[in-house]
Amino acid sequence: MPTPASPNPAAAPSTEEAVTRVIAFFEALSPADIARMDSFYAVNARFKDPFNNVQGVPAIQHIFGHMFVALQQPRFVVTGRVVQGQQCFLTWDFLFAFKSFGKGVTQTVHGASHLVLDDAGRITLHRDYWDAAEELYEKLPVVGGLMRWLKRRANSH
Repeated sequence: MPTPASPNPAAAPSTEEAVTRVIAFFEALSPADIARMDSFYAVNARFKDPFNNVQGVPAIQHIFGHMFVALQQPRFVVTGRVVQGQQCFLTWDFLFAFKSFGKGVTQTVHGASHLVLDDAGRITLHRDYWDAAEELYEKLPVVGGLMRWLKRRANSH
């Protein structure tokens, strides 16, 4: 019986290589990079986080573009990764400052992303997990006080 032809390893990046490339992209992300997100996302990629659920590169570009408009110096620091098959799970810190209050005070959101990649190493699914109440709402004036009060009430016996 003939042996099947082995795939050409140069034809597509390994998942590990693709994930390394994605991490480097997100850790260096700037407003100028938004235009080239189609190099990292498949045409019909889906993105979901606590505030968004969109499909397609233009919608994903809009979310990341808005991040730079709404926040000061937003950046991601990937703190861990697990790669298995065509998917990975990344843990990260998102650092930023609010533009409207607490100017210049660095805020940190701890989160994780589940990414599924296609054979070309582009993201087809990007799902972010983070606690909007603890990581964001508690840092806002007025709302933060209410969220901390609700948390204390929920934790009291």
